[in-house]
Amino acid sequence: MISLKNNIYRSHMCGSLNAKHIGAEVRVAGWVNNIRKMGGLTFLTIRDQSGVVQVFVEDEKLVEGLTRESTVTITGLVRSRGEKNINSDMATGEIEVLAKSVKILGLCSEVLPYEILKARDQNENTRLKYRYLDLRNEKNMKNIVLRAELLEFLRQQMRELEFLEIQTPILTSSSPEGARDFLVPSRLNPGKFYALPQSPQQFKQLLMLSGFTRYFQIAPCFRDEDARADRSPGEFYQLDFELSFATQEDVLDVMEKVLYNTLTHFSTLSVDKPPFRRIKFWDSMLTYGSDKPDLRNPLVLVDLTDEFKSHDFSVISGKNIFAIKAQANNMGRRFFDAVTDFLKLQGAGGLVYLKYDGEALSGPAAKYFSEDDFGKLNAKLNLVAGDTIFIVADVKRIKAMKLAGLLRNELGERLDLIDKTCFKPCFVVDFPFYEEDDEGKVEFSHNPFSMPQGEMDSLKNKKPLDILAYQYDLVLNGVELASGAVRNHNPEIMVEAFRIAGYSQDVVESKFPALYNAFRYGAPPHAGAAIGFDRLLMFLCGEDSIKEVIAFPLNKSAQDPLMGAPNEVFPQQLEDVHIKLVPVEKPE
Repeated sequence: MISLKNNIYRSHMCGSLNAKHIGAEVRVAGWVNNIRKMGGLTFLTIRDQSGVVQVFVEDEKLVEGLTRESTVTITGLVRSRGEKNINSDMATGEIEVLAKSVKILGLCSEVLPYEILKARDQNENTRLKYRYLDLRNEKNMKNIVLRAELLEFLRQQMRELEFLEIQTPILTSSSPEGARDFLVPSRLNPGKFYALPQSPQQFKQLLMLSGFTRYFQIAPCFRDEDARADRSPGEFYQLDFELSFATQEDVLDVMEKVLYNTLTHFSTLSVDKPPFRRIKFWDSMLTYGSDKPDLRNPLVLVDLTDEFKSHDFSVISGKNIFAIKAQANNMGRRFFDAVTDFLKLQGAGGLVYLKYDGEALSGPAAKYFSEDDFGKLNAKLNLVAGDTIFIVADVKRIKAMKLAGLLRNELGERLDLIDKTCFKPCFVVDFPFYEEDDEGKVEFSHNPFSMPQGEMDSLKNKKPLDILAYQYDLVLNGVELASGAVRNHNPEIMVEAFRIAGYSQDVVESKFPALYNAFRYGAPPHAGAAIGFDRLLMFLCGEDSIKEVIAFPLNKSAQDPLMGAPNEVFPQQLEDVHIKLVPVEKPE
C-alpha cells in the first residue's frame, strides 16, 4: 500500500475509505466527479484512481468557483451516512467526508468536450484527441490498471519458469518478414536506414546461439499494417520467449502453464485445463474452416465434395462442397437472407440451404435433391427433425473451406450457440511451410526461420506445398493469441528453404548476415513463441477492440490525434538525414 504519511495533499486514497475510518480526520485529493447542490448544502464526489468518495460541504464559500473535473485537496471528518442513505452502488457508500477545507489545485476552466461517463459514446478521433479525459472514465482506467497488473504477473510467471528477461534493440536492419517495416533514416550513414523490429525474432535466436538457456521479454513490435479490431496499427507488445535445446512440446508446455495460470488468475470464466487440444492445420481447416477455430461453437464442417461434385445442380456442380448442420428451421426468411448476404460479402457466389422436418427436405433448393441425394446427406450428417443444412461451394478447395468457416462463425453468433462462459484454448500445429500467392508464386506461409519437418530431405524430395513445418499457433476462442516455431539452426537448410521461396543465397547472406554466420559457429536446436500481450488483455477486459487496452493508441488511419502524429518536420531535420521530399503526383 502507498504510504501517504507525509503527503500534503492526501492522507488516504478516495476508494480506501470505509466504516473503519468513521471519526477520523482525513485528506483526500482528486478530480471533482460531480457537484450536487441542495439548498445551501453541497455534495461533491471526488475521484482518484482507487475510486470515488462523497464529500459533504456545509459552507458554500468553500466551493466558490469550483467546476467539475477540477483537481482539489479536501480535509474533513469521516462520518456515517446512516442506514437510510447508504449508497450500495459505491464501494465507499457507507460513509462520507464532512469538509473542513477545500483547496482548488487545478481549475477545469474549459467546457468539457464530452461527459467523462459517456466517453465511450464519442467517435474515435474525439476520444483520442482528449485521451487524458477519456482515460478518466472508470472502465478505461481499470483497463490500464489491469494492463500493469498483467505485465507484472507475466514477468513473475516467466521468472518462476527460470526465464531470463533480456532486452533487444529497437533500431535494427530491415528484413523481408511479411509486413511493411517502419524505416528510420541514418544521419551518420547517408542513404541507409534502420528499421523498427517487427519482432525480436533474429535477436532471440542469437541469444540462444550465445549460450543463454531461456530468454523472455515483453517486447515492443512495429509493423506498418492496417488496423483491425484485434490489431493495432503501428506498435503492439508480445510476451516473447525462446528456449535452447528444446522441442515443440517444450514450448507448448510453457504456453499452457502461462496461459492457464493467467486466465484463472484474472478471470472468473471457466478454462479448459492443460493439456490443451492439439489440432493439425489441415484437420482444423476441414473441421472448422479456419486455422483459428472457436471451440465454443459446436458447429462443424462436413465435406460433401465426393458425394456431390458430379451433381447436375449448377450451383455445386464441379466444385468443392462443404455443409454445416444446425437447428434453424424455426428461423424466418429474413434470417436466411441475412446469412446469404453475409456470405456474398465474403466472396461466395451464394448459399444453398435445405430444411429437414423429419420426413422430407424443403427450401428453395430442395427440388434439385432427389431421394438418393437425401440418403447421401443423411449418411454424412445424421439428420434429425429441425435441422437445416447450409451448403457452400467453390472451385478452389481452400476458398470453399474458408467460406464455410466464416459461415460457421456467423451461424454460431446468430443462433446463439457460442458458450460465452468459458475459455477454450487449443494449439494448431503442423502448418504448411509454404503456400502460393494469388499469382501462384511459392512463399513462406508462416515464419521463414522455422525448421521444416523432415529437414533437408523434405526440401529436396517433396513438393513445396506438401512440406510441413514445426510451426504452431495458440488459439483462444477463435483468436490467434500466440505463434511460434522450432527454429532452423542449420545454414544449409536455411539457404535451401529460402531458395524455394525465391530468395538466392546472396539475399540470405545480405539480409540475415548475423543468423547465417552464427549458425556456422555451433548452433543449438532452439524453439520459441510470442503471445500477443494486447490481445490477451482484450480477453481479460472483455473488450472487442484492442484500442481499449492501450493507453495512447493510434486511430484506424494510424494517426495520433492527441500528439498530432505523424507530422511534418523542419527542412533542416530532413537535410540532417539526407532526405529530400519529392511531390507525389495525384492520378487524374
